[in-house]
Amino acid sequence: MSTERIALIEALAGKALWLSNWMIHHANHLRPNPDGVKVGGHQASSASMTAILSALYFGILKPEDRVAVKPHAAPVFHAIQYLFGKQGLDKLKAFRGYGGAQSYPSRTKDTDDVDISTGSVGLGVAFTAFASMIQDYVRAKPWAKKRAEGRMIALVGDAELDEGNVYECLLEGWKHSLRNTWWIIDYNRQSLDGVVREGLYDRIEAIFRAFEWKVVTLKYGAKQRRAFAEPGGERLRDWIDACPNALYSALMFRGGAAWRERLSDEIGDQGEVSALLERRTDAELADLMANLGGHCIESLLEQFEGQTTDTPTVFIAYTVKGWGTPLAGHKDNHAGQMTGAQIESLKASMRVRDGHEWDRFEGLKPSERQLQTFLDNVPVNTTKSRRLSSPAVPALGPQFVGPGATSTQTAFGKILDAIAKTDSELARRIVTTSPDVTVSTNLGTWVNRRHLFANREMADIFQKERIPSAQKWQFTPDGQHIELGIAEMNLFLLLGAAGLSHSLFGERLLPIGTLYDPFIARGLDALNYACYQDARFLLVATPSGVSLAGEGGAHQSVGTPLIGMAQDGLASFEPAFADELSVIIDWGFDYMQRDGSDRADLADWPRDVSGGSVYLRLSTRAIEQPPREVTPQLASDIIRGAYWLVPPTPNCEAVIAYQGVLASEAITAAGMIGGERRNVAVLAVTSADRLNAGWHGAQRARLHGDRDATCHIETLLADAPDAAALVTAIDGHPATLGWLGSVRGHRAITLGVEHFGQTGTVTDLYRHFGIDAAAIANAAQSLFGGRR
Repeated sequence: MSTERIALIEALAGKALWLSNWMIHHANHLRPNPDGVKVGGHQASSASMTAILSALYFGILKPEDRVAVKPHAAPVFHAIQYLFGKQGLDKLKAFRGYGGAQSYPSRTKDTDDVDISTGSVGLGVAFTAFASMIQDYVRAKPWAKKRAEGRMIALVGDAELDEGNVYECLLEGWKHSLRNTWWIIDYNRQSLDGVVREGLYDRIEAIFRAFEWKVVTLKYGAKQRRAFAEPGGERLRDWIDACPNALYSALMFRGGAAWRERLSDEIGDQGEVSALLERRTDAELADLMANLGGHCIESLLEQFEGQTTDTPTVFIAYTVKGWGTPLAGHKDNHAGQMTGAQIESLKASMRVRDGHEWDRFEGLKPSERQLQTFLDNVPVNTTKSRRLSSPAVPALGPQFVGPGATSTQTAFGKILDAIAKTDSELARRIVTTSPDVTVSTNLGTWVNRRHLFANREMADIFQKERIPSAQKWQFTPDGQHIELGIAEMNLFLLLGAAGLSHSLFGERLLPIGTLYDPFIARGLDALNYACYQDARFLLVATPSGVSLAGEGGAHQSVGTPLIGMAQDGLASFEPAFADELSVIIDWGFDYMQRDGSDRADLADWPRDVSGGSVYLRLSTRAIEQPPREVTPQLASDIIRGAYWLVPPTPNCEAVIAYQGVLASEAITAAGMIGGERRNVAVLAVTSADRLNAGWHGAQRARLHGDRDATCHIETLLADAPDAAALVTAIDGHPATLGWLGSVRGHRAITLGVEHFGQTGTVTDLYRHFGIDAAAIANAAQSLFGGRR
């Protein structure tokens, strides 16, 4: 290994350490702060990762590798990108400010070379494993271009290993023969509130070995290993191995004199050990004891370059929180920041002159020319964008499933089966996944036709043994369904990885994930994370609501329509009829692939132009289907969020607005009222989310001077007389539609489910929660004759 290369990377690591700490200091103490609120920035947590990040980015990574950076190490990451010339000085100066470098690396908000967003601890770690699975999936397909195989790398804070989703991911990775995944643990033995428990290393090692990962321990740096080879060195190593975490951290903070005193008292022998200590000054002794494996560029490069197989590998890198700074080792250093005197001390040690704090090569021993030449030749510092792209896949048009009573869940299965029968690019690019509810969410026919994915062929034993079964579970590299265990966090992390395949691996996938609607809440953090990364997928949640009558409150969703409305990056729909679902799915495949490019067929609405993911809330309850032609206007209204099933007349006295499976109750209620007052309109809402977003968009436009701005729901409700009563109904939380009365000031009663469900028949539960036809009719009648 070249000593010159090591020296250059060490110099750049030192500069990254300085820039990251100065960036945080500038944000908190020098930049104007009119709010007076602490800006933050995690100097100590960032410092412990400096050498690891530097070894990777300056010495190891290739363009095809993908990295999830520990959230609190963002300042070092931004500093490295600045040294590469991929991050602007203005962004560093605005760190954690408006328009500046983000607090935690973000694919969507940062301008530098972020592969994987991080922030909610543990999720970026697990994401790399699912990204590796998707890389294997793509590479197995005959239509994929042959590209270099990358490593999916997570830089892990040791406290992130408290997150349960990490272990759910490890189990799923083992099931799918995980490959090409590195997790590098910043084992600084400190968490947000203090020092971690003794013996944690043994538990970590055992867990990873149980899941057949290779474990590489980086405990000692090159200086320590050389010291161990000296006379008395073995006793020093034994002392280090036996030293409690808290004591090691405390001595790191106190410095060289404290190290000398403690070591002399405990292992000093007036012989070989004492001579080993005496050969070093206090500063040299402190440097030796800080030379753990995770801070030693030579050791890091040696171990990283020594991994030549695709076996998943965890590196347990011993580090010190706050390494290289006056905060090193202190148990309060997580949220702590250097004082003015401490930052000046660090500045002097780095040989940085006043006024040159932001200079890229200030104070470094190698020449600027040497350093720039080296940086220009770092493999990952390519001038070509590491974000790839893939052409959009054309849709086929709506796949209608025919007449007769049916549920939206059944219709979903039939629509997907119709696509599976085609020899189309759309069918080839779809990948489905489900957390052990494949059959019960109607993916069975798709899987029978398109099979399950595995890296090697596995026969269906039941079929081989001639045992009758409706399911043909054949595993093959050509398969297009990834079966998961019951862990919704894993589902959303896999959807996130598959939904970024076009950017990470240069091949577009159209991921579809199914789960029971109430269990969206179990994976909500990972769903939000996937949307934050701008991953694109179709989420099909079924069954939903108290319409799943026999299952009781544990399986009956109430608040999910509000999640769909509130979640950024996710367009939410709840169709009642199969033809609506056909139109929405066809539109969804296009929406998932939009990238912000101008298109004449799209509304002048940023959300429509930029696209996103799609959430479908479906039901197992079969209802009669309307015999009708889906005209272009009806299809457009379905996508925009609502249409008149029964339009109002000038004498209309009541409007019943429903979303989803309560269509039959709304229609029946309108007929019940019609015996007395025939002028009752019925508004079919397919997406409260789209309606509400359009309404808020129109309001903002008017506030900014566009007085003519309007939206779909304003146009629809303008057809209803001002005196008309409005009743909203949904098998979900009533707030989903409760805002409709505010659009044009109609008197309104909002019906829905506000409490946990229970077992019973659909009739029982609709009556109990006041969402049956009689309750809807009664609510409308109670408003007749009222005044505004």
